[in-house]
Amino acid sequence: MINSLIANLRARDVVTNHEEDLLRSIAVRDRRFSINEDLVKEGSRPTFSTLLVDGFAARYKIVDDGSRQITALHIAGDFVDLHAFPLKKMDHGILALSPCHVALVDHSDLLRVTETEPHLTRLLWLLTLVDGAIHREWIVAMGRRSKKSHLAHLFCELLVRLNVVGRVTEGSFSFPLTQYEMADILGISLVHLNKTLKLLRSENALQWTQRTVTVLDADRLEKLAEFDPDYLNLHREPR
Repeated sequence: MINSLIANLRARDVVTNHEEDLLRSIAVRDRRFSINEDLVKEGSRPTFSTLLVDGFAARYKIVDDGSRQITALHIAGDFVDLHAFPLKKMDHGILALSPCHVALVDHSDLLRVTETEPHLTRLLWLLTLVDGAIHREWIVAMGRRSKKSHLAHLFCELLVRLNVVGRVTEGSFSFPLTQYEMADILGISLVHLNKTLKLLRSENALQWTQRTVTVLDADRLEKLAEFDPDYLNLHREPR
């Protein structure tokens, strides 16, 4: 179940056979979620952390008027709530945007890892730091980029992240999100999203049809997005 997690970690450092075996030994429980079902509820105090094995999930917050802001997208290989281990109480929810398959890792096992496996602990810590880096890029995109550039940046990021875990084929990847969900990511209305999509399609850099995204011109898309993947920390070096 954890092949995508291992690929995620090995893109950034060496993972020993012992460390891989240990991860496999603690990720033995699994569960499946339906679309729009909460993987983790806001306000809950989970006793385990959730590793996304397959599917798309989102962190989100609901404001007082009932509107929703999606603050992160998670793909296979992501620990969606690793931070819940030290934080204890969740301050946001995590929602399945597609059918999701997850592995559950008890916090008692994560505690044992932190006490006995310093290198593996640093690798797991790195994943939470990359989450933080992605959040910063999303804030910059929302606050300072045009909506066309913002949308292009999101697709550039997903292309890189999904490629790391083997989910891209000849520039195409599954993308089951609805336009309503994309509007909640960009923080705009559905009408504004449709206008933005038309602008992006007119650049002939990308197609989004039938739940699949195909990047036609990666260089063009990256230029539109002002995309630099350094924040994803895909440099394989000792940690």
